Amino acid sequence: MRRFERQPFLGLTLCLLTLSCPVNAFDETAATKTESAESEKIRDEQIASLNKELTASLEKQLIAFPAINDADPEAIDRYSQRADLQIFLGKFSQAESDYKKMVKLKPDLDASHWRLGIAMYFAGHPEEAAAQFDRYHSFDNVDRENGIWRYLSHRMAFGKEKAKEQLLKYEKDDRPPFREVYGLFEGKLSPGDVLKSIDPGLSDSQRTSRLFYAQLYIGMNSAAEGEKAQALDSLREATLNPWPKQAGFGPNYMWHIGRLQYLKLQQP
Repeated sequence: MRRFERQPFLGLTLCLLTLSCPVNAFDETAATKTESAESEKIRDEQIASLNKELTASLEKQLIAFPAINDADPEAIDRYSQRADLQIFLGKFSQAESDYKKMVKLKPDLDASHWRLGIAMYFAGHPEEAAAQFDRYHSFDNVDRENGIWRYLSHRMAFGKEKAKEQLLKYEKDDRPPFREVYGLFEGKLSPGDVLKSIDPGLSDSQRTSRLFYAQLYIGMNSAAEGEKAQALDSLREATLNPWPKQAGFGPNYMWHIGRLQYLKLQQP
């Protein structure tokens, strides 16, 4: 993930002070910016092409999805599958409705239903989402990723300071990099600190998996902070990371969430 580069501006200031800078110093800075902008454009076009193809496929599947009868023994699975299709298409209210139908048919699913919490968050029901993630904490009190979503929900509902006061406390370490990401939400770490915590000596699979989650949640936090450029940078990298689509259900689901947040930020 790129950072805003301040050195060229400092260098230009020093040149003006000493009147001894190379003639092409500004040109080099401009060239670097142009190259960076071109790289972003190419990567944005890659995501746009991917999204167009993916959306067409998902819409086709949703149109062909059979009607669901609550008396059918497979009704819960069908609601789950249809809700996933809807959320991947950004139809968050419809997904929330189908996830709730799952819980209505089988109430003991409620405590573990983190997907319902995410649908509530994006559907504009942050207080309900926060309550859903509270219930998930009673199901799994180690998963800091749940605490991250609870924080985001509380922040949307009650504001940043109140959300920080209500952050869940964890006694055990979770899988990396969630402890470090949680530190970002606590205000103890910067985005750079989170990325630096990822050991370069890890295997390619381990490194790309940790980079995915780090960049996803740096992006989500930056979006909540109103730091659009930082959010787009991070979510772009998360969306182009190949690992989550290969890793299976949970990572792939979160990949869609990052992709949708990225697309939302690109809208005027």
